[in-house]
Amino acid sequence: MSDKDGTLIGRAPGRGEPSRPRGKWRGRLIWLIVIAALAAGAYFVLRKPADNGQKNGHHGAGAALPVGVATARKGDLDVTLTALGTVTPLATVTVHTQIAGLLLQLGFTEGQMVKAGDFLAQIDPRPYQAQLEQYQGALARDQALLTDARLDLKRYQTLVAQDSLARQTLDTQAATVKQDEGVVKTDEAQVNTARLNLLYCHITAPVTGRVGLRQVDLGNYVQTSDANGLVVITQLQPMSVIFVLPEDNITQILKRTHTGAKLPVTIYDRSQTTKLATGVLDTIDNQIDTTTGTLKLRALFDNKDLMLFPNQFVNAVLLVDTMHDATIVPSAGVQHGAPGNFVYLVKPDNATVTVRVVKTGPTQGQDIAILDGLAPGDKIVTDGTDKLKEGAKITIPAEQPKDGAPADAKNTKADAPAADNATGSDAPHPHHHGNKTQQ
Repeated sequence: MSDKDGTLIGRAPGRGEPSRPRGKWRGRLIWLIVIAALAAGAYFVLRKPADNGQKNGHHGAGAALPVGVATARKGDLDVTLTALGTVTPLATVTVHTQIAGLLLQLGFTEGQMVKAGDFLAQIDPRPYQAQLEQYQGALARDQALLTDARLDLKRYQTLVAQDSLARQTLDTQAATVKQDEGVVKTDEAQVNTARLNLLYCHITAPVTGRVGLRQVDLGNYVQTSDANGLVVITQLQPMSVIFVLPEDNITQILKRTHTGAKLPVTIYDRSQTTKLATGVLDTIDNQIDTTTGTLKLRALFDNKDLMLFPNQFVNAVLLVDTMHDATIVPSAGVQHGAPGNFVYLVKPDNATVTVRVVKTGPTQGQDIAILDGLAPGDKIVTDGTDKLKEGAKITIPAEQPKDGAPADAKNTKADAPAADNATGSDAPHPHHHGNKTQQ
């Protein structure tokens, strides 16, 4: 196809015609892009270590790492055992009627504190009063018959002595006297039973404690077979707490109790934040529960403020012993790894650390006792241990005291909060004493 002047339109050039240089320039452009990308990659790869060393100097090779340290101190540390427990009253009594009758009166209000012997309820006594009078009448009649039989026996004995009466008649009269004596004893027992029933009509509190919700209303006919009884009384003072401990702790406890020691027990609420009561360990169960491998223990409390409530779930802390002059450090500084339990010990130059294997003892709060491996005055790292290794360089923040602990950490009491022993600018995190291995 051609236009008016004969020029071809839309036709590809022939072999003898020059083609356009599109493929050649496209190939050169691709090679230029590849070369530029390789150059940029090499630039950033080579520059990255230097930049990191400048921007994050503490991560660079040989750079000092900022850490928090604490100084091992000498003090007393309580050896305690914590367990879940249940507040269990020493006495819980369901008051039942011992006779059947109409309930005429209630002498208590729900929730009232009563003492042993206080009046609780009155059952209609009239049927039992009438029965008592009936038995008393029978007793008087049979006593008269016994008196007459004894007089006859005495006469018969005289006549037999005079040989005026047969011996058989005397023996018969003696048996009659014995029979009448038995009847009189039966009547006396019936009179006593009737009097006791009259006492049962007047119901009193068997123990001192708090009255619960009443189980029956006035006007009801109560019987001894009633399952719910009249009311439940729970003793609140003193109060006990039953808790369980693993059988592995038994030897530790028995060593103390066999010496006559009274082990203190402190009770906290379920969240273990509010202290409820302080008492002593009272008794230990006589056998281990084989299904759980635990042993039950009972602690007693005077419960004067009534903070312990029956069937309440609590946390019991048993003080087994107290370690005196123990070497104490924050538990955040103790690491666990291939060497076992170890710490990063700050060398005397305060610029490098070394790995020191330690033998740990009991813990109290955020403190732990070191049985071997450290001495009072040694400094250990408590914060920033995750990037340390043997011989690592460290730096202690300027705001941290030179001894590695706050001023109030000099208090050697074992119950000092562990936060007082953390000397870094930030408090140590829980993961700092997790599973760490020597780098």
